[in-house]
Amino acid sequence: MGMPIGQKIDGEALRDRRLAARKLLDEGVTQAEVSRRLKVSRQSVSRWADAPAKRLEEICRFGRKSTIDDRLLGRLRGALLAGAKRQGFAADVWTLPRVRNLIVKLGGPSFSTVHVWRLLGRMGFSPQRPTGRARERNEEAIAAWKTQEWPRIKKKP
Repeated sequence: MGMPIGQKIDGEALRDRRLAARKLLDEGVTQAEVSRRLKVSRQSVSRWADAPAKRLEEICRFGRKSTIDDRLLGRLRGALLAGAKRQGFAADVWTLPRVRNLIVKLGGPSFSTVHVWRLLGRMGFSPQRPTGRARERNEEAIAAWKTQEWPRIKKKP
């Protein structure tokens, strides 16, 4: 039965469901009936019946424990904001393999580039592309052209 497709798992809702099952069981309702009322498997109700009440009140975490702690994330954030050149790279552009190498250099585990992408998203970073501009670019000449030539060339004033 579990969660319907596309519905997120909410730890508090699951705890409330376990506690509701315990309350029904304490009132003398059979495990099969509790299973039908709460739309859960009979095995789950059986597990909850055998578990101590204190254990049912805990909100469980989903998934594996994180292999990177908050201290390392703080150091990673500082290193990323300082720039890639400061970390010894030739260009000041961060790529996923560079960030992965930086995490290992800071003492963290080696992640796949997909996980590095997720980690950066969780930290609030977004993909950016550097603007490609010529080194010979003359900003004053561009500004003068925009104010003098462009209005003259434009079809409508």
